[in-house]
Amino acid sequence: MLSKKRGINVSDRWLNGLYLMRYLFRADFIMRDVFKDYILGPSPENPSLTEVVTGQDQEGKKITTSVVAERPLTIFLNSQEIVTVMTIGDYPDMLAVGFLLNQNMLHLDDDIVSIDFDEDLEVVVVRTRRETNFEQKLQKKTLTSGCAQGTVFGDLMEKFESISIKSKAILRTTWLYALSQKINATPSLYLKAGAIHGCVLCKKDKPLVYMEDVGRHNAIDKIAGYMFLKNITPADKIFYTTGRLTSEMVIKTVQMRIPILISRSGFTAWGVQLANDAKLTLIGRAKGRRFTALSGLERIIYDADLTQIRDEPRQVSRKASR
Repeated sequence: MLSKKRGINVSDRWLNGLYLMRYLFRADFIMRDVFKDYILGPSPENPSLTEVVTGQDQEGKKITTSVVAERPLTIFLNSQEIVTVMTIGDYPDMLAVGFLLNQNMLHLDDDIVSIDFDEDLEVVVVRTRRETNFEQKLQKKTLTSGCAQGTVFGDLMEKFESISIKSKAILRTTWLYALSQKINATPSLYLKAGAIHGCVLCKKDKPLVYMEDVGRHNAIDKIAGYMFLKNITPADKIFYTTGRLTSEMVIKTVQMRIPILISRSGFTAWGVQLANDAKLTLIGRAKGRRFTALSGLERIIYDADLTQIRDEPRQVSRKASR
């Protein structure tokens, strides 16, 4: 007869441990293979993005741990100061351009003359051939629900209401499961230090650009900036985020004209309503074999054999998904 301790069957514990070892072995295999897909991936070993601090654990023992760095970045458009954001500090050019695009201050046909970053002053200046003045727009701002509190300005909803995603893109469920495995196996600041969000631009089952920041709105802005500066077309892309599917995530994804948005986390009611209005495919709670699709269902092709998909062990699940 099998012994039990604290209500846990020993055989179950052994099987769970065996499955975890298999899962981690598979994740390690995927990790070695996944970087060939990335154009731009996370930089967890960049010493400027984390700091080592000392403290005590629950037993009062001295510990050292890595924490994510956070610093201000002031964004200028031509001669006008627009906003100061809190960020980890990587890719200031992409963050600035993406922020200005998603606030409708930059246009898709704008000619950017230069982008200048002063690390000492913590200032980035985007200069365009077109003259700009957003004095009135800056007077009307809304704090977003992002963890680091982003800001949106003025007529954001007016532009959103004029956009409808007409892309004929599809999402195969085999791609969705493959993306989840590859992204979770990617070394990242989240896995090293936590307290951060990740956003990934994907195509089919391949993650292409993975950005992290203290706020998910910053991470998505970096990807928007990258797409603009590199002239990346959005119609066949998939956007993956570790954060909640709130209104600003839906709005920015739609403004970027990406037809499919996937998250490991949950939804807000307004986010779902906006996704339906814009005909965006919206999928949340994507963990292991499970997911919930609440908008744009016609794009989903159920081609995965669920008997071959295993749920994630709790030990390797991301905090944002719990």
